[in-house]
Amino acid sequence: MSFEGFPVEVSPIYEGQRIRKEDMYVEFGGPSVDRKFELVLAASMEEVEDGAVKIIGPDLTELKEGGSYPLGILIRVAGAKVEKDLEPVIERRIHMYTNYVEGMMHLNQRYDIWIRISKKSFKKGLTSLKWWGLALIRLFKAEMPFIEKMEVNFITDPEKVKEWYQKALQIYEARDARARTIRDEDVDMFYGCVLCQSFAPQHVCVISPNRVSLCGAMNWFDARAAASVDPKGPNFPIPKGKCLDPIKGEYEGVNEVVAKRSMGAVKRVFLYSMFQYPHTSCGCFECIAFYIPEVDGVGFVHRGFRGPTVNGLPFSTMAAQTGGGIQTEGFLGVGIEYFRSPKFFQADGGWARVVWMPSELKERVKDAIPPELYDKIATEKDAKTIDELKKFLMEKGHPLGIKLKEMEAAVAPPPEKPVEAVPAVPTAVPSVAGIEVTGIPVSAVPTAGGGMKIILKGAKITVKKLIVKKVEASKKVEKK
Repeated sequence: MSFEGFPVEVSPIYEGQRIRKEDMYVEFGGPSVDRKFELVLAASMEEVEDGAVKIIGPDLTELKEGGSYPLGILIRVAGAKVEKDLEPVIERRIHMYTNYVEGMMHLNQRYDIWIRISKKSFKKGLTSLKWWGLALIRLFKAEMPFIEKMEVNFITDPEKVKEWYQKALQIYEARDARARTIRDEDVDMFYGCVLCQSFAPQHVCVISPNRVSLCGAMNWFDARAAASVDPKGPNFPIPKGKCLDPIKGEYEGVNEVVAKRSMGAVKRVFLYSMFQYPHTSCGCFECIAFYIPEVDGVGFVHRGFRGPTVNGLPFSTMAAQTGGGIQTEGFLGVGIEYFRSPKFFQADGGWARVVWMPSELKERVKDAIPPELYDKIATEKDAKTIDELKKFLMEKGHPLGIKLKEMEAAVAPPPEKPVEAVPAVPTAVPSVAGIEVTGIPVSAVPTAGGGMKIILKGAKITVKKLIVKKVEASKKVEKK
């Protein structure tokens, strides 16, 4: 595809590029910005100004170098074959196509987007968001020919971002609610996604009715639509095949497809567990599930939480352990909608195993938490350390707190028997064999040889120094 006249190159060879903070000109979204989103809306042919790129707010040259800014990406598409089901499908491709632009890094999805533009590309002439928008329009129309008309709006005005952010959240929620109407048992086909393999080469995301994509951007309906309109794209059908374990969520067909798509790196996958053969994680996951061995429980942290979790590690540190497309027992990336799944970690105890999560995340998924457990799950306001977590769980009567109490009772030493009262010796206690004994109950008993036998009751004697010498017997020879 020709991008003649563009200030920078646009090619798949740049997919997966990383831009460090010291190399960036500006960034949009990310952990330091509260409001950001990307949203695709299907519209009528009359509603879309084809090829237009509109910037609502300051452009790149009006922003301070090194700054972090809010951003809303609003794309309208139209065409005879464009349906609402395709909105999230097109939306998710923003990630891939943005990364084709030299000097642009795009991470995550929906309301968690994080974009950086490099100083090098800015100096080359990437001085306006219009270049980004034009690249997206050309790439989308080339790869998805059912899109007949497309316009891109970049919203950088903070008030406008705030306004559209709330609208976007409502649209995301409506999409997710639809996917809650079916179960894994109701279908014969799951779907896969390898959109993130540029960042995590071994990762294959398995999307089922009860398991949303890790990024949270694609449910089963979305993946089905994507595989239908673009059979050669990153989304594809996975015949689930024979169910090998209904509790752990192991399927013969899933294992076969994942092994093939991961080039043999991953051979078995449990969809409903974070142990033994957990699902791989990419890098765009919304949350991290992490095992806490000290309480045998599971904690969660979402991307927007700042600061250390109860195990002392922040999201960013655990993300390095979790992502990359490897299977790591005890660390797993998940989408927030998975909290509402009837299969939510069912092999690991489900909600009864959850012991900690940030208060913001807990409130957000409150409707999914069993009422009897809600107050028993700690947040950063209740426990900042493992010791504080143990105390909280035991005090609140969490199922794992009850187990902790039982374990402590089982290993506790038996209570000491009361010490019998004995009359105190009115005189000073003598030194016995060089060991001085003071301040403890003693009994003085006369011996047959005229001496005194000291009986110590309930005493603990500490010998600071013990010297052992060999004594040789000597014989005295008398001269006659």
